[in-house]
Amino acid sequence: MNGTSAPPELREGLAALLPRLRRFARTLAPRPDDADDLVQKALERALARADQWDRTRALEGWVFGILRNAFLDDYRAARRSDELFAPEELGERVGESSAEARDVQLAVRSAMARLPEEQRSAVALVLVEGLSYREAAEALGVPEGTLTSRLSRGRAALQALLAEGGYP
Repeated sequence: MNGTSAPPELREGLAALLPRLRRFARTLAPRPDDADDLVQKALERALARADQWDRTRALEGWVFGILRNAFLDDYRAARRSDELFAPEELGERVGESSAEARDVQLAVRSAMARLPEEQRSAVALVLVEGLSYREAAEALGVPEGTLTSRLSRGRAALQALLAEGGYP
């Protein structure tokens, strides 16, 4: 079921809950951007699972539960990604031996590691692996718009981190 086929009462109820969902998400996620992504993810899940909503129970309890579960999924995924970095040999430039090139490479690797997981994944899939926006969004299980915003924020953050280290 997609959002347009969800019952009007569900769509209207979700719209009315937006300020409260954002407030709750901002208590869970440390960054406003991450909280907004979390709200979007919860709304998408609620609309996709509209047939699971028990109309005899309060909508907000169901949706806040979805939001919390989305946060936990993201938190667990971030913890796993911190443990699953690929070996350094992967992605190294073959034949690149200058000290300056290695310094730049280390700076980029360090800056990438400091990005939030969602941005790091978007940047890696699109800018490093060369996937199209559609392919990357599909791989991450997010809409293209979400991928685009994560990629934009990731690029900006990466540029700022590299500039801090003296790499324009």
